[in-house]
Amino acid sequence: MSEFNLAPLMFLTALVLIFTGFPVAFSLGGTALIFTVLGTAMGFFDWSLLFAMPERIFGVMSNYVLLAVPFFIFMGTMLEKSRLAEDLLKTIGMLCGPLRGGLSLAVVLVGALLAAATGVVGASVVAMGMISLPIMLKYNYSPSLSTGVIAASGTLGQIIPPSVVLVVLADQMGISVGDLFVGSLVPGVMLAGMYAVYVMAVAFVKPESAPCLPPEDREPIGLPLLRRVVLVMIPPLVLILLVLGSIFAGVATPTEAGALGAVGAMVLAAANRRLSKKAITETAMETTKLTSMVMFLLIGSTLFALVFRGLNGDIWIEQLLSTLPGGKIGFLIVGNLAIFILGFFIDFFEIAFIILPLLVPAARILGIDLVWFGVMIGMNLQTSFLTPPFGFALFYLRGVTPKEVKTTDIYRGVIPFIAIQLVGLVLICLFPGLVTGLLNN
Repeated sequence: MSEFNLAPLMFLTALVLIFTGFPVAFSLGGTALIFTVLGTAMGFFDWSLLFAMPERIFGVMSNYVLLAVPFFIFMGTMLEKSRLAEDLLKTIGMLCGPLRGGLSLAVVLVGALLAAATGVVGASVVAMGMISLPIMLKYNYSPSLSTGVIAASGTLGQIIPPSVVLVVLADQMGISVGDLFVGSLVPGVMLAGMYAVYVMAVAFVKPESAPCLPPEDREPIGLPLLRRVVLVMIPPLVLILLVLGSIFAGVATPTEAGALGAVGAMVLAAANRRLSKKAITETAMETTKLTSMVMFLLIGSTLFALVFRGLNGDIWIEQLLSTLPGGKIGFLIVGNLAIFILGFFIDFFEIAFIILPLLVPAARILGIDLVWFGVMIGMNLQTSFLTPPFGFALFYLRGVTPKEVKTTDIYRGVIPFIAIQLVGLVLICLFPGLVTGLLNN
């Protein structure tokens, strides 16, 4: 057995451990240690390479770009815990109330904003499910349409900036976060727009599936609607525009913009008298949990990558992917299929830290634009997270749906949105300018 046979065996072992349900960070780190011993004993690995591990961990911990991760998580979670996202949904629902499908349209708009701010599929889908599903069912919306639009809108955070997902993606691919934000803006808005067109078309064709709000529920209690719009809708939108604008204009780095977003979310909560000790504690705890998960994944994947490269695994992967039949097209097909299938079983962060370091060198060799490649990966994962029977978003939503909503309702509901995702994926493949157009201006 040569080192070129030991490397694929190491990769296969890590996947087996992950699919058996063992924590991904420990699967990667444990596999690396096992193959360090095995490779050293067989004379294929120089164990002194492990001396580089402390320096690499220090490099991870001092990565200024990754500091944006907890800031963006805090921003989105604070908007959720302070119920500002719920107020936003209700206000847009009142504005769209006279329209058939107005609530589903509101879910798309608010889901896109919340998903972009949070950037974590589980948090976005659960939050939207808890906030909007009871309201939609109350007004006799179709369970399949309701669950489908919630699951789909929750996954928009994969490519709509500002997003934690895009920050991690850019870091792992070695490209500018700002460039990836700019490149993903048009495809993200395009997808949200396609969702909106679809739900309004359903409301037109099947009005019983998405009825108008009753007249008595179209007017807010307490504040007049115009004043409610000014107080509830405009501040969060201004906050997100400030965060994005500061990055696009080059005034602030993504980390600085994330800090602005976190502070801004707290200011909005305080202005609405929602900045309670409970909200701060729950937000801090959720931010700590997610950030800790990301950091442990980074450490585990760093050790895995170090040992994998020590066994010449990087050379094996590059040769395998860059010599596929069909050149770029063959590479893109295989890469997309691998990411799509893995998206059934493991979260985006895990895919980013395991798969991307293997795909990116081959993509560079083949001359593929990495910003375009990153947006394509994000859109691909959205499709994977929505696809029955294993899609992550479906499991998250099932956990917060009432018993009267069947799992088959959720599956039926997401199928049209999967079709929309595939159309969007084909469009950015056929027209790369959708991603690179703003970058070239």
